[in-house]
Amino acid sequence: MGKARKSKRQLVRDEKRAKKREREGGGADDSSNEQQQQDYDQHTAKRQRRAAGDDAPIGAGADYIPLDDNYDGDDSSSKPLIPRGDMNGAGFEREFFGMLADQEQEYFRHADELLELNDFPTPEERDMFLQNVYREARGKELKLASSQSCSRLMERLILLSSTKQKKHLFDAFAGHFISMVTHMFAGHCCEKLFLQSAPVVTMELAGLVEEEVTVEGEEEEEEEEEDGEATKMSMEALFLATLDEFEGHLSYLLSDRYGSHALRALLAILSGRPLDKVATKSLLQSKKKEYITVEGAAARTSELSSQQRAVPESFNAAIKKIIADITESMDATALRVLATHPTGNPTLQLLLELEFQMAAKAKKETKKKDGKKDKFAEKEAEPEVPEPTTLLEKLIPGAPATFSDENSQASEFVNSMLYNPIGSRLLETLITHCPGKIFKGLQAHFFGPRIHSLLRNDIASYPAIQVLNRLSKEDLADAIDKSLEHMPVFVDKGRFNVIKTLFERCSVRGAADQIGPLLKSLTTVCGGDWKHVIPKLCFLNNPTGKSDDKKKEKFDQDAPKNMVALVSHGSQLVSALLAIPGPPAKAIQQSLLSLSPDQLLRMATGVAPTANILVKALATPSHNPNFHKILVAALRPHAFALATSQQGHNVINAIISAPSKGEDGVAVPFHLKQVYMAALEEHEAELRETWLGRNVWRTWRGDLWKNRRYEWVRWAKGVDPEGKRVSRAPEKREKEAEEEGKDRGKINITPTTANMPRSGYEKPASVPAGQASPPASAAAAAAADPAPATTTDTNVGGKRLCEKQDEDEKKGGLEKKAKTTAAAAAAVPSGKQPREQQK
Repeated sequence: MGKARKSKRQLVRDEKRAKKREREGGGADDSSNEQQQQDYDQHTAKRQRRAAGDDAPIGAGADYIPLDDNYDGDDSSSKPLIPRGDMNGAGFEREFFGMLADQEQEYFRHADELLELNDFPTPEERDMFLQNVYREARGKELKLASSQSCSRLMERLILLSSTKQKKHLFDAFAGHFISMVTHMFAGHCCEKLFLQSAPVVTMELAGLVEEEVTVEGEEEEEEEEEDGEATKMSMEALFLATLDEFEGHLSYLLSDRYGSHALRALLAILSGRPLDKVATKSLLQSKKKEYITVEGAAARTSELSSQQRAVPESFNAAIKKIIADITESMDATALRVLATHPTGNPTLQLLLELEFQMAAKAKKETKKKDGKKDKFAEKEAEPEVPEPTTLLEKLIPGAPATFSDENSQASEFVNSMLYNPIGSRLLETLITHCPGKIFKGLQAHFFGPRIHSLLRNDIASYPAIQVLNRLSKEDLADAIDKSLEHMPVFVDKGRFNVIKTLFERCSVRGAADQIGPLLKSLTTVCGGDWKHVIPKLCFLNNPTGKSDDKKKEKFDQDAPKNMVALVSHGSQLVSALLAIPGPPAKAIQQSLLSLSPDQLLRMATGVAPTANILVKALATPSHNPNFHKILVAALRPHAFALATSQQGHNVINAIISAPSKGEDGVAVPFHLKQVYMAALEEHEAELRETWLGRNVWRTWRGDLWKNRRYEWVRWAKGVDPEGKRVSRAPEKREKEAEEEGKDRGKINITPTTANMPRSGYEKPASVPAGQASPPASAAAAAAADPAPATTTDTNVGGKRLCEKQDEDEKKGGLEKKAKTTAAAAAAVPSGKQPREQQK
């Protein structure tokens, strides 16, 4: 049997016992470290003698009996692929950096607790504390990184380090990287140092230099750092020096349990891909990795980590050299074994993807160079340089021509990887990024004829889904025709991701003729009616997800293993159908309206994917004008339950975010928002007690509802604020006055001869009925003079008419005022007349 691994508590206990023996034996730290190194060397020599004497006959006084070569009692799949006689696997001897003294370990452990709590009175004291920790850690970086209890402190210090301090750590780790990246605890520190230093390369490439902030107590450190050459080197040179240490050990690092993570991080940094993306994070680390953070680290995180970074040309050359060295050092058999290795497979995926990217980039550069050359220039005969063997050529030699032969190495590799849980992931990467001629060969010989059977398999369905993403419209229609009859199998086995991909690719490729048969087949499986689609896909009729016959599920390979995963995949299928306009969205909306309030509450307060269905439904246009109104009204009795639910609070926040009068088919009536707000006000005290409740109360602006109701009404209706309404009203009145002035100017200011009176008995056309006509003398003078009126006379006449109109208006106003005063006097009793009338 394999040797049982010690727990963390046992490791800490052994470390304490070793320190106790060191204190009892007496002597300085140097002598104790030398004794530890001697013990370690003796132990290493003993293991080497054992490894060298495996083939020797077992004597009578032998203290151990070696196991057989075919013994598989231990989990050998997680061990590096190394020869048995090589103790370290790559020709290097793992170093021992010593242990911290008790006082040092206690100090650094206390510092780690203080940084995690972040209980400092002022930021200045925190910065001073950090500088003291840096000063104490100088010269002990290797011990800190390899210590189980203090390696977390080193990771936090790396997160808070400046550029100069990171370069100092590179200098401290230089010459020991190969031992550190393969260490259980130091490997995490190296990986964190690589990832945090990656943006510095791009900044230095662009000429941006981080400003160093000098605080008290840092002068001594700066004087000591001046002696180090690493602080004066560029970060690019430091990365390349680290890669030089890895040269010759790459084959071992590919499958090492700890070293493979550091190698993947370096490859991702050299390629310039975003480091904060989910795809990159899942490639670099496992789900069980402990997340180490510290207060203030987010401020130092560069925005370059979340986007594609510019890298120097030396990094591209380094990637090519790494791929060439690995390809040259490993034969086809070793690569195929590595493809099914749980640790080496992710690294091999990254190498294959980078090879495709480098080949595509080189092809583009070649086309640019050929386009710049003169077409009529005579080309000199250049000697042909044989192309080096690529990683793809070793995995599938002779492809795509050899795909037609079933006994070829390429065909055997593809067929063996299809149904392998680990190797199928490499096949997914190959299908996604391979050139078009390779993909056409895979589609014609492996996936096209049996796409329907591959989609039914639990493992082979994932490479088949990647094939569907690259199919043309005609090939996609052919694949759908073959898969329609297997729709009941897809639903029963939980292959919802297959159905989702079929619908999405039809929408992307414009294959509208295939959406109808797909939807009809899915509806038939769910019960023959649209209202049964969501209960079937989201398992609303089976809340527990437990089967009566547990023994049958235990031995059935196709039985659902995780009900939460099935509900998540089914909800993603519903969301995909809701996003496709036409019959798919209409079917999901009708199914939502057919659900009972309890079923809607279970969707809203269940898992995140089911709640996202309701959130997307509230933001999706509908041909039914009452869809959003009916859906919101059905959730009204559960307003408080939604507000205090981890998933439901997103649904109730989506209600207030929807417009009250939408022109694009999305509208939630205002009176329903008022009803929800009144229900939330009844539970205000309970909402303020929880974080989710406070979030909902703040989103709905509950304080504005209580204090300034009219402003909340304007906000909820989506009307302009009061400030904009007040500032816009005078502009409207000024505009009306300007239009009236223009109309008056057309008649009075610049009148034409047609508007002037032609005889003394005619009224001007501009004078309304009931007003006084011009004097007879003026009309007679105008009739006696046969000459046409000039512009000056016309202006004068218009001016007189305007003055006459103003006098008439003034006179009419006085008469109206007198009548009003007389009426008021008649209504007042005698003895109580107004002062004006008494006078």
